[in-house]
Amino acid sequence: MTVDTMTPMQRVLMTLSHKEADRVPFFLFPTMHGARELKLSIKEYFSTAEYVSEGQLRLREKYHHDCLSSFYYGPAEIESWGGEVIFREDGPPNSGRPFIQSTSDIERLPVPDITEVPALKRVIKTTEMLKKEVGNEVPIIGVVMSPFSLPVMQMGFDKYIELIVDHERYFWQLMEINQKFCINWANAQLSAGATAICYFDPVSSPTIIPKETYLKTGFKIAKDTISQIQGPTAIHLASGISLSIAGELAETGAVGVGVSVEENLADLKAAFKNKLTVIGNLNGIEMRRWTKAETEENVKQAIRLAGPDGGFILSDNHGEIPWQVPDETLVNISKAVFKYGYYPINEPDPKK
Repeated sequence: MTVDTMTPMQRVLMTLSHKEADRVPFFLFPTMHGARELKLSIKEYFSTAEYVSEGQLRLREKYHHDCLSSFYYGPAEIESWGGEVIFREDGPPNSGRPFIQSTSDIERLPVPDITEVPALKRVIKTTEMLKKEVGNEVPIIGVVMSPFSLPVMQMGFDKYIELIVDHERYFWQLMEINQKFCINWANAQLSAGATAICYFDPVSSPTIIPKETYLKTGFKIAKDTISQIQGPTAIHLASGISLSIAGELAETGAVGVGVSVEENLADLKAAFKNKLTVIGNLNGIEMRRWTKAETEENVKQAIRLAGPDGGFILSDNHGEIPWQVPDETLVNISKAVFKYGYYPINEPDPKK
């Protein structure tokens, strides 16, 4: 029986070097499942660092995945400006009414002091607690919203698109504020013990904006921001496509990229080979209904398509496992990785 011969940290570092480790690493991000594990509501679960750190440790013990995450929910950053967070019983918290109602509001917008924001302080404490528990054996992933994607929550999607198109001065003014905040927030998490930062940037995906717009905006912002983050950074487009901007993503300074189930995994691996580690691309939505056989087949094919030569971390395609995905399915994903993920990987079945 094949067994692990590396720690998760060793495995991930070798994979990021585009070399084959003992097996393909896999990242699961069951952000909310810890609440179920502790028999708490989602809102109560996120109320203390102790709950979240305990939940994440229990989940890793159950699923045996190769990372921990100190991420709570996206709108935690919105709380930095006094924005509203709406909790729900069966899904991630959402941001409430946008607090930027007009371009003039941008002129008065401060760069928040992250040490004064209760939600962010809890994330920092969680990161510290996880680091104390696992040391350097397991990667801890911190998360920031990119300066370019954060305005969707700050001002709403429609007004943000108008800002990009019609109000260039205010757009860049908002980017300056958000960039300072993003860099401070990323580096604070790294100082607390995070191993790497996931830079969520869905607005940069061609799913949302044209490439020519991305080149003038999100691409430049990512390069400048990532250069000031004091640790490894992976860009995640949160289910958005990436093939047509693969070259640009490789120039941002990131070490990995979260990829979409909407694109062929073999094509993605080829496009990013020896440039960025591919992270993905299991369908988190369909995962809610997967049978054991379907789970095993999806994991097997993903590993066979992208696993050879390293540079691939199996994960979901969005960066967060939906609340509705049962524990049994996540356990089955884990079992399939340990069944099919050891090197050398068999070649893909040409009939699949």
